[in-house]
Amino acid sequence: MDEEYDVIVLGTGLTECILSGLLSVDGQKVLHMDRNDYYGGASASLNLTQLYQQFRGTPPPENLQLGRDRDYAVDLIPKFILSSGELTRMLVHTDVTRYLEFKVIAGSYVYRDGRISKVPSTELEAVKSPLMGLFEKRRARNFFQYLQNWKEADPATHQGLDINKVSMKDVYTKFGLEAGTQDFIGHAMALWLDDDYITKPARQTIDRIILYTSSMARYGKSPYIYPLYGLGELPQAFARLSAIYGGTYMLDKKIDTVNVDPETGYFTGVTSGGETVKAKRVIGDPSYFGAGKDEPEGGKMRVVETGKVIRAICIMKHPIPGTDDSDSAQIIIPQNQVGRKNDIYIAAVSSAHNVAAPNVWIAIVSTIVETSVPEREILPGLQLLGNVVDKFISITPLYAPTSPGTNDNIFITKSYDATSHFETVVEDVFDVWQRVKGEKLVLKKREVEVEA
Repeated sequence: MDEEYDVIVLGTGLTECILSGLLSVDGQKVLHMDRNDYYGGASASLNLTQLYQQFRGTPPPENLQLGRDRDYAVDLIPKFILSSGELTRMLVHTDVTRYLEFKVIAGSYVYRDGRISKVPSTELEAVKSPLMGLFEKRRARNFFQYLQNWKEADPATHQGLDINKVSMKDVYTKFGLEAGTQDFIGHAMALWLDDDYITKPARQTIDRIILYTSSMARYGKSPYIYPLYGLGELPQAFARLSAIYGGTYMLDKKIDTVNVDPETGYFTGVTSGGETVKAKRVIGDPSYFGAGKDEPEGGKMRVVETGKVIRAICIMKHPIPGTDDSDSAQIIIPQNQVGRKNDIYIAAVSSAHNVAAPNVWIAIVSTIVETSVPEREILPGLQLLGNVVDKFISITPLYAPTSPGTNDNIFITKSYDATSHFETVVEDVFDVWQRVKGEKLVLKKREVEVEA
């Protein structure tokens, strides 16, 4: 390993693979390494045998009649892609779409007052929605009309609201929207993780809602798309991109040490199997920088635990009740609806996406842990699923870097959160890019084709 690289990337999770691909396209000389012999890291997709082996240490029980092993690609961390969102733009900008096929998720739902209903995204849907009473429907229709008509350059469409200055609370008050309506707009459409957004300038929330509605308008059924054969396909697609632009990949490589200059504190290289490779910078997931270890890496605490996520992977032989027999769905349970501080997310896919045997659905329920009894916290989600054939529970720490990396050229990504969409992952990609390059990531605009 005598060569010197611009960047070494550690771990083949989606965040790391996107960055590796983008940096390679940018002309950087990239070496990408992973301790595992497969792509995806924590965000891998497993077949049935791998799933049971990982969680139980046993083969799949024959009495459950779950079908062929090769029919399965179960995501450890399920997330859907907003069809007009930043990840779609990254896929198109880099031409990674040529390696992948996508299918629209059949429905986007929200939980309110003990039942699930489709998230309305237009004034017409608002009028028909069972989420609201008659008078609230009128108020919601006026709100969606305002969004559809709003134009930056035309003050007449602003209805007296300067959204760069007024808070989202002021906007809700102007249209007289109830707390329950605010819940589904803020959490199921703007996709905020908590209610802090309400007191902040409305601009970002309005932009997020318009992104949701434009994503919805693209394919009609829902705003989300998903790759056939599971999310494990995404890291591999970005890895291929990196390789085309000269990136080097090494799987099954145990990382012995991440090396820094003892005098300057700057990153110098990585040692693996007794060999050292040099580079100017390193990017990696928290597991390569002391995550979960009592002894800090090189005596320096580089990552800190910020919380925990509980996920329940559920195997079912029926669609989720109340979703019109959909082959797939996203359901968001806003925090206020179940007396919590964090939303509960449900992502469901099936054989329609080539990730399970015929007539089998995979639903994954996830949330941020708030108590000492995490399994009880996801009960509101589990109770929506109906009969579950088998269930696999994981509780995973969330890690974030303790410093931006600009002072030592060690740039660490964040753990994957509980959300069932990719918006927070994309934010991390943009953030790391800016830290590494010292400039914003700019993506070109093109179109993407998706199977309806």
